[in-house]
Amino acid sequence: MIVLIAPEEDIANEIEILHQLFEEGLAYFHFRKPNKSYQEHCDYLDLVEKKYHNRIVVHYFHELVNAYNLKGIHFQEQKRIDHIDNPGQYFKPLDMYGKTISSSFHDPEVLAACGFEFDYHLLSPVFSSISKKGYEGKGFDVNSIEKRIIGMGGVTKDNIAEIHQLGFKGVGVLGGIWNSVSPVTAFKAMQAYYSKNKNNI
Repeated sequence: MIVLIAPEEDIANEIEILHQLFEEGLAYFHFRKPNKSYQEHCDYLDLVEKKYHNRIVVHYFHELVNAYNLKGIHFQEQKRIDHIDNPGQYFKPLDMYGKTISSSFHDPEVLAACGFEFDYHLLSPVFSSISKKGYEGKGFDVNSIEKRIIGMGGVTKDNIAEIHQLGFKGVGVLGGIWNSVSPVTAFKAMQAYYSKNKNNI
């Protein structure tokens, strides 16, 4: 499982590259653009072909699931802390039928203790970040946690095998794709790992 996180700031030809990644099989695109307004989120989604909307998970403006046929919503750490004690109230105005719910964590003990059943969890930083300088990897080993955990931070095609040995069920990537010379080629190289090892993961 590959989760691709959007670059924080738009890059040249981003939508065009994103369409190519979807065509190559990208199934989880996390739309994380902290500087965009609600309208700018809509403008971005309107540029993406509708047939791919059901592969997009939004980090901000969760109410977008009511207006677009999106894959799901994601809680960043603070938002989860703010709302998880009263999820019924939070989800009441959202049309969540068939949608995924995921969240970010930075401590495996907090993740293990979380009582809310997320579809999957992003845990970082496993390795030192490519896109955030000074964000040192912690090499978390999650083999003892019976939850679907996706490892993030410093993931490239060269360390995917190592991240699975640590107990992760997939990888979350940002810099490993967007900072590469050819994002589509980098994605295909990661995807090749999953095709080759699909019976072992």
